[in-house]
Amino acid sequence: MNSIKLLWADDEIDLLKPQILFLENKGYKVTPVTNGQDAIEKVENNHFDIIFLDEQMSGLSGLEALSKIKTIKPHTPVVMITKSEEENLMEDAIGSKISDYLIKPVNPNQILLSIKKLLDQSALISEKSTSNYQRAFSQISMDLMDVNDLSGWKNIYKKLVYWEMELENSNDPNIAEILAMQKSEANKAFSKFIKQSYEDILDESLKENKHILSHNLLKNKVLPELKEDKPVFVFLIDNLRYDQWKILSPLIYQYFSLKEEDLFMSIIPSTTHYSRNSIFAGLMPLEIEQKHPEYWLNDEDEGGKNQHEEALLEAQLNRLLNQKIKSSYHKIYDFEFAKKINNKFHSLLQNDLNVLVYNFVDMLSHARTEVDVIKELANDEKAYRNVTKSWFQNSPLFDLLKMISKHPSKVIFITDHGTIRVKEDFKVYGDKETTTNLRYKHGRNLDFDPKKVLAAKNPTDIKLPKPHINSKYIFALDSSFMVYPNNYNHYANYYKNTFQHGGISLEEMIVPVVKFES
Repeated sequence: MNSIKLLWADDEIDLLKPQILFLENKGYKVTPVTNGQDAIEKVENNHFDIIFLDEQMSGLSGLEALSKIKTIKPHTPVVMITKSEEENLMEDAIGSKISDYLIKPVNPNQILLSIKKLLDQSALISEKSTSNYQRAFSQISMDLMDVNDLSGWKNIYKKLVYWEMELENSNDPNIAEILAMQKSEANKAFSKFIKQSYEDILDESLKENKHILSHNLLKNKVLPELKEDKPVFVFLIDNLRYDQWKILSPLIYQYFSLKEEDLFMSIIPSTTHYSRNSIFAGLMPLEIEQKHPEYWLNDEDEGGKNQHEEALLEAQLNRLLNQKIKSSYHKIYDFEFAKKINNKFHSLLQNDLNVLVYNFVDMLSHARTEVDVIKELANDEKAYRNVTKSWFQNSPLFDLLKMISKHPSKVIFITDHGTIRVKEDFKVYGDKETTTNLRYKHGRNLDFDPKKVLAAKNPTDIKLPKPHINSKYIFALDSSFMVYPNNYNHYANYYKNTFQHGGISLEEMIVPVVKFES
């Protein structure tokens, strides 16, 4: 019992000493504060199992504090305490997702009953989720033994993400460990599948190949939507994983109706240079180099590798559409530019197609490696999702979506690739021309353990450019990453548990494409 922590915010907290002493005698740890701002600061820096908020505090009201607290800790139960039973007050509080409310004056037994109800409910939900996953575990294990195509892998990944998010608040460390092991097993099996099948997946001459990949994503998922007389908005969120999409989707569905939620496969290397250029060109990287050499830079070439997306997009539209359409393309790197885009919203409504690229999630994954405070904020998968959600809730992108929702329109969310938290290091040898990415390498003199990679000795077999006669690519499998022998231990420890992309895993390659309408 002494592990249960309560926060109680009331500007007349001194009058509540009998109730607080009663709870402390029952074994609860109570932190009292006298105003809403202090409550928010406590929530930011501490864990509480339940929060009690007085609705009529001076300064920041209980409802105002509630809104901010729910942004910080959306799953923590909040009990609103009020002197009033006015209907609109309770509607506001319930709409803000309070877990319970009490009418003043409150007696100790009322409070105790509310605590037990909330804690037992949470425990029951957690217990039910755990038992349900235990039943699902066997089915997923059987699916892993039988899966032999990309559609099957999409279904398995959906199930794994569902259970990862369903169990993220479970108090059972054993079940979390079992899920992590099953996810790792799935990634190993998926890596083996890609090693065996990737060339066949790319072979469009095979009749069974109707897969949505990077290079045919716009052709199959976006261009058909241009037939109706509504503007189409395509939002490409760089480096957005499926689980991150799932945590954002409830926010979006407050304003839009879901039309289709699907998964597609990023090509490898699962990086912006390759996958995103392929999306906008509607071509594989080798075809981009051949048809648009002015827009393609190889890894060792100097300069930005994705600076010609707008030109590649225009070329694809001209190639695939029978008539000219009015379109726009914007790449958003910072808050101020995003606000400028929002200010010209009404001009975007005049276009048939608007493509907007947002780089925040990709910047977050890189910053997590390099900035200690970001590493602490996004220290595991759950935290990484929550940081993404916090950004989105306060972003100009969310503001723009709200504006779009008020007009007849179609919205499509896509990404170029995902990211994986890397755990196992292995050595790779190469010359100074070899690329530095931890999840794939490209060069002429690579030495590696063939069991740990997918090796493309002839890159053109998987439709990648071959700058030199001896050029080859290697791709890291599941959650491994490549380190050079020089200062090996330092770099292995530095990059372990960071989020990386470019290799072969479910998280990097199986990514969302979602359609919704205002």
